[in-house]
Amino acid sequence: MIKEFKEFSTGALLKIANEELLYTYTKSKLIGDYTFIWPRETKMRIEVDGIAIIVEKDNVVVLTPNQYFKFISGSDLIVYQFNREFYCIKDHDKEVSCMGVLFHGTSDLSIVKLDAVEHNKLDQLHKVFLDELDTVDTIQAEMLRMLMARFIITTTRLIKQQSNFSELDDQVDLIRQFNILVDTHFRQEHSVTFYAEKLFKSPKTLSNNFVKLKKSPLQIIHDRVILEAKRLLIYTDKTAKEIAYEIGFEDASHLSRMFKKHTSFSPSEFKKQLKLETTGNY
Repeated sequence: MIKEFKEFSTGALLKIANEELLYTYTKSKLIGDYTFIWPRETKMRIEVDGIAIIVEKDNVVVLTPNQYFKFISGSDLIVYQFNREFYCIKDHDKEVSCMGVLFHGTSDLSIVKLDAVEHNKLDQLHKVFLDELDTVDTIQAEMLRMLMARFIITTTRLIKQQSNFSELDDQVDLIRQFNILVDTHFRQEHSVTFYAEKLFKSPKTLSNNFVKLKKSPLQIIHDRVILEAKRLLIYTDKTAKEIAYEIGFEDASHLSRMFKKHTSFSPSEFKKQLKLETTGNY
């Protein structure tokens, strides 16, 4: 089951579906749109950016357009997928926009856990979604956006409760802004000083705001660089040298050292290991 809403004037697209929508991702590729996947009754097996993940039932996976995704198995899923034109006009709202906590509150994969109460709330909301998709009139687009906003508000509240965001208070917005900046500039800028200046903070003040997060600003920058290097090694035929230049290293050996520190492999060794795993020749 795949239901679609399209808006000709804006190019907006919303898809509401079950696991059928994910059958096009049996080989890893860019997910392309903002996506929520909710396994309601059984475990789901997926791969995100080359990492295999088992998702327990009633855990909602949140994906952003630039992540590589592969669907392995799962049934009785609810999938919401939308493009920037459908919802991201709400970017002015720091909490529930496409620049909000749910998508940029952490550098890790966002997974929202539902209890029985929240399961029932979102189940009822899903029924309203389906009903609204069948109600074609002049306010359908606004109604669907309102329903998506409600879904995002609910899951945002949950992820803030379930992470240590509640302990960070005013720091949450700073961390979110930092993650957005890193995602925007990591190909050119690898120093904490650059991002601190963008946020009108000293590097020391910025680092102090990340103490409770147990990951420093520099670690987050390096994690994003390594993630992109892995993506390019896995999904393209680019050489290690080409990849180094693409993500801001004039000397490929600098990326190689950072990559080996994080993965125990040099980029070329990582590529060889991938080929061995693919061919089965060890």
